[in-house]
This record gives sequence, structure tokens and C-alpha cells, in this order.
Amino acid sequence: MTDTEYKVSSDGRRLDVLLSEATGLSRSRVASLMEDGLCVSGGKECRKAGLKLPEGQEIILMVPAPREAVPKAEDITLEILYEDEDLAVVVKPRGMVVHPAAGHPDGTLVNALLGKLDSLGGIGGELRPGIVHRLDKETSGLMLVAKNDETQEELSRMLKDREIEKHYRALAEGHFKEPEGEINAPIDRSKKDRKKMAVDPEGRPALTRWKVLAEGPGCTLLDVHILTGRTHQIRVHLRSIHHPVCGDELYGFDRGVKVPCLMLHAFSLKFHHPRTKQEMTFQAPLPEDFLKGLKSNGIII
Repeated sequence: MTDTEYKVSSDGRRLDVLLSEATGLSRSRVASLMEDGLCVSGGKECRKAGLKLPEGQEIILMVPAPREAVPKAEDITLEILYEDEDLAVVVKPRGMVVHPAAGHPDGTLVNALLGKLDSLGGIGGELRPGIVHRLDKETSGLMLVAKNDETQEELSRMLKDREIEKHYRALAEGHFKEPEGEINAPIDRSKKDRKKMAVDPEGRPALTRWKVLAEGPGCTLLDVHILTGRTHQIRVHLRSIHHPVCGDELYGFDRGVKVPCLMLHAFSLKFHHPRTKQEMTFQAPLPEDFLKGLKSNGIII
């Protein structure tokens, strides 16, 4: 496979927006390519995603060919709640990376799935075959896995059309004035720190609904329903209203309540099976470290 070169004329908008539309790549992927010096205009590298150039100026973006790497099956303990010929529902433990990447070539969820499931689909031969959605490394809980191309395509469509209901449990800093609420704020990569995401008017739409379940001294247990799937969505949205997830080293308070881990868990999934159309509902009980974090802060459930 060879690299792909895109030539685009500026229309005055941000380059990440323009190039994302022209190439079909996500804005975060375009931004990453720009950071790597793969975007050039007028003989100069364009490394800033928010850069705007004069209308009509030619921009060249080079997209490297996908790396040909096949993850290997590994004998890793993994809880499988459900499996049929089309899909599986598994519980990702905290600390496990979802798919192989730089610094994590093995020991991932994909490696575990290859060792546990009979077959996995993959669109475009990516390194995360069968993975429909992701969880951060330090987030535990339910994940939906496709076992063939047709199921992966349909589940991806269902996610996009909000036909898969996902609820999380989150312990948040502080107390809320209302019993429930909604955060409707677009998210994009932070302009100040590329390792973070942030609420940004120019970002992608993101919608989070929350409901208070219990309170402890200085913290609140929430049911969190996400209707979009942006990177770090719950963590960014809760931080934006000054109630970050407890134990969050990236977005949390410097002196928040003491907990043993990131207090975020993918608790439930509800969807209709893409082939049989049967309604399916799954729950993953809170892990021991999460329960310890609740108990140490006066919340017993």
C-alpha cells in the first residue's frame, strides 16, 4: 500500500475542518498528521490545526499508508457476558488498553478477544478488529464487539444514530444543585494541551445527561447517559461544570476526594440485535476498586 496525497484549495476556514471534509478523516486524525509535519502549503509545514490560509492557496496533505500489522492472540483473562455468531459483550478491566498502538503492542483487549472469540471482523484491516466503540485505558466496563464486517457496519450505524443506549457510573467531585441535568457542549482537542480534549464552540457536538444516585461528603455518585461518543466526553463535560470525575489525573482537581482509581465505569448497554432485532440489555457490576472508592467516601450501594 502507498501513501495518499491530497491537494486542496483553501476556502479561508480552519485547516483541520477543511481537510477533514476533503479527506473523510476525523479532525483529530488530521490534526495529528499536521503535527507530524505532513501538511504543507507554499513550501512551509502547517502544524497548527486552527491555522487559516488565504482563499485559493493550495494545501497538500500526505496520509501515510496503514501499517500492516496483525495483532496476535493472547491468553488473557476476560469476562464475556454474551456471545453469538455476530457479536459479543465483554467487560474490559481497568488498566487494559483497547487496541494495539505505540507503546502497547500487546496485552490489549484486541489481543484478549483474538484469544477468546472464534472470529472477529474488521473494516479496512485496522488493528482493532471487531471494536465498535472504545473505553479509555483507566475506564472499566461493558464493550460491544462485532464478529463480522456486516455486524460491525450495522452497530457503527446504530451508534451514530443513537440506537445504542450507554450508561455509566461516575463519582464526581462536589454536590449538584439539581437532581439531574444535561450538558450539551461541543468537544475538540484542547488548543492549550494536545493530550487533552476540551469544550470548544468549533468542536464536534457532544451531549451528556446525568442523574444523581447518591451523595457522600464532598462527592456525588451519578448515572451518566452519553448520547454521543466523543473522546473523554464524560470527563471533559463534568470538568466543564466544575464537577470532574474523582481520581481523574488528567481533568480532575489537584486536591480532590481520595479514591483508589478513576471513578468511571461503563455500567449498562441496551440495543436491538442487528440481525435478530431482539432487544438486549446488559449490566456490568461495579468492580471492587470502584466499590472501595465509594465506601471510603461514605456511599454504600
